[in-house]
Amino acid sequence: MEEQAEELRELMKDETSSSTKTGSVSTGTSQVVNNKPSKKEHNTRIIAVTSGKGGVGKTNFAVNMAIAYAQLGKKVILIDGDLGMANVNVILNIVPQYNLMHVINKKKTMKEIILDTEFGIKFIAGANGFSKIANLTVEELDDFAKQFASLGNADIIIIDTGAGVANNVLQFVAAADEVYVVTTPEPTAITDAYGIIKLITTEIVNRTVNIKLIVNRVHSADEGKRISERIITIVGQFLGYKVEYLGFVYEDPVVQASVIRQKPFMVVSPTSKPAVCLKHIVGKIEKTEPEYNEGVSNFLKKFLGKRK
Repeated sequence: MEEQAEELRELMKDETSSSTKTGSVSTGTSQVVNNKPSKKEHNTRIIAVTSGKGGVGKTNFAVNMAIAYAQLGKKVILIDGDLGMANVNVILNIVPQYNLMHVINKKKTMKEIILDTEFGIKFIAGANGFSKIANLTVEELDDFAKQFASLGNADIIIIDTGAGVANNVLQFVAAADEVYVVTTPEPTAITDAYGIIKLITTEIVNRTVNIKLIVNRVHSADEGKRISERIITIVGQFLGYKVEYLGFVYEDPVVQASVIRQKPFMVVSPTSKPAVCLKHIVGKIEKTEPEYNEGVSNFLKKFLGKRK
């Protein structure tokens, strides 16, 4: 327990430093923008959260990361991209009237299905149980991708993809600025994390995908580091691909309790160990610049370009 307490103190120290740094940048945002040439489109950071298997906490991570970003004052849109088994709305305790199926069928636009939430983020629901949009046609993909143009005023778009190797998972992964692979210390989860990374690196051949690794449900920082190093070493050795370790999230009863309550742990337990870990991870992300120049337009180009 003392070891974990010390690790949390170090995380909070890093997170506070990051927040202070971020705050100084935010305070002078208008001056910085005025000193730069105007851009046609807002730079939106698009993150796909994925995993090799279900049950590793991928969706919970995506939801709470979105809230952590919103708490920094960012405009965040969370999209349930699991087109077969959508469940983000369950964690948020929301019953959406419209979802991505309505966009696919051209009955609603993307703007019309966006929901405001009590957690400071906007949410776009997936379509649970609709097999049609789990296997989109070329025409449907074109129409669906173009709807993203209306989301260009967001600072952060987080897409919770389906777990595993469905075609639409690769579609989102290929188009995102960054891909976060969530795993746990379980041997099967480690194997499946390697499997999804292998699939991504071998199937998406036209560009380098920015893959980062999160180890969820760890009991110590050393465990997270050890698991990440094992995966990163194997990926480098057998796939010749560089994967970055983004961070870890502690195993804690507060996570399961928050799921049962349908209230994200970033809200109900903001000082808990998992919440501190999420703040640290978001602070680390904010210190880096994704390789984008065209905001959502870049997403559209890559999203459509993945089709073969």
